Amino acid sequence: MKRAEFGDFQTPMVLATKVCSVLKSLGVCPSSIAEPTCGKGNFLLAALDAFPKAERVIGADISSEYIESARARIAERPRPQRVDLHCGSFFTAVWPQLFADLTAPILVIGNPPWVTNSHLGALGSNNLPVKSNFQKHSGFDAVTGKSNFDISEWMLIHLLKWLQGRHAVLAMLCKTAVARKVLLHAWKNEMSVQDCSLHLLDAFEYFGAAVDACLLVCRTGREPTSYDCRVFNFLGSVTASHMFGYRNNQLVANVDAYDAWKHLQGAERYKWRSGIKHDCSGVMELRRVGTLYENGLGKRVQLEPDYLYPMLKSSALAKGNVADTKRYMLVPQIATGEDTSFIERRAPLTWAYLQEYGALLDQRGSSIYKKRPRFSIFGVGSYSFAPWKVAISGFYKTLRFCVVGPIGGRPTVLDDTSNFISCQTKEEAVCMAKLLNSRAAAEFFKAFIFWDAKRPLTVDLLKRIDLLRVAEASGILSEAEKFLKPVAVDVKGKRHKHLEQEPLFPPTFV
Repeated sequence: MKRAEFGDFQTPMVLATKVCSVLKSLGVCPSSIAEPTCGKGNFLLAALDAFPKAERVIGADISSEYIESARARIAERPRPQRVDLHCGSFFTAVWPQLFADLTAPILVIGNPPWVTNSHLGALGSNNLPVKSNFQKHSGFDAVTGKSNFDISEWMLIHLLKWLQGRHAVLAMLCKTAVARKVLLHAWKNEMSVQDCSLHLLDAFEYFGAAVDACLLVCRTGREPTSYDCRVFNFLGSVTASHMFGYRNNQLVANVDAYDAWKHLQGAERYKWRSGIKHDCSGVMELRRVGTLYENGLGKRVQLEPDYLYPMLKSSALAKGNVADTKRYMLVPQIATGEDTSFIERRAPLTWAYLQEYGALLDQRGSSIYKKRPRFSIFGVGSYSFAPWKVAISGFYKTLRFCVVGPIGGRPTVLDDTSNFISCQTKEEAVCMAKLLNSRAAAEFFKAFIFWDAKRPLTVDLLKRIDLLRVAEASGILSEAEKFLKPVAVDVKGKRHKHLEQEPLFPPTFV
């Protein structure tokens, strides 16, 4: 068996014992126990020791070798006849029927695979759920990264679905981001979940995995849904550090901060954008060396300046190093989908360079490049060439908004891990940065930012803040109002988000 193919992280006995101890402290006392991915049986053994009154225990795993190992170990425990072990894939077992045969209260415990569907697909694995858009993504999100998901996310969502109406506790080890996605799905779909809690743990200590992980615990039954989840900073902590939850159809990272600063949520008065996406940094990103440019593959070339723009990476924004750069990005389009063939006439050296590395660019895997002109990029428009921007790293865990201006007389472009708004003047950019770096804005963002997320700051999050309300809260309305317009109202009195028509910023050719 390939460990990677099955997302196999066997739970150490010491961790399984700690988890069961936490569950006992929460008042869990099951009549039945189930572990859908039991592996070699450590969780089953810990549960048998912690909950000796359980009358029936079932375990399942796709590995016959693991099942035999678990069976041999359980045979040495008291009353082994109450344990039923099954060899088979989680995705083909009839779990609703298995749960229906168990006496409540039920404890469903375990450590499902820590691997994504795309990773398993790349390995040619069949240990996958039937393909379906269970997250209900649409359009662009359905064909890019958002359509990828952890296998455990699919499993936990379906376990909660199958346990609806039953008095049960779901207690699973998983990535912290997966736990939030599972709860968000449950809350959005009005599943009955109560007493939700996340107990953070050191995944590197137990599994050698450099990810943020936790024990997710929630109850199911017939009671009304609770839209809060307590967070405990370590396994065994008796005091929650804070709560996240679901408010006004959105996930909030800190319920108390949201309640205090939710009045700053409102119109998106500037259109937030992500930087340019090209998925080939070795070719499209270069460093200036004298009169030449060196690409990421170590080759120095001579190129016309027409399609080269000074660029800042997300790391530069996080550190505040935005005054100068030796990095440049090759930007072959000024709008998504624009024809690139005219580059041959305007900039023959650039065209020859693109042709030389055409095979690498053609190999880009994302479907957004399919059926588009050769050498296409994404996330580019007139806004990319704004002379002034206010930008922030979406990747680094730093709440720092930077004023980004032209470098060497050329507009500065940003990579796709950065987010920004476009401004016409330096004065405007400085004012907007002042608002975004204010205490009021920081407290507002605290309500929404999950700092352990892969990209803590997204366009979806940033566009929630109403900068006019921030200006009011910060006492600088008179300074900011010339740049911030009121929300438009139609003839029926219905309020609309106001998005200023972005000015056109044509690229400056030299």
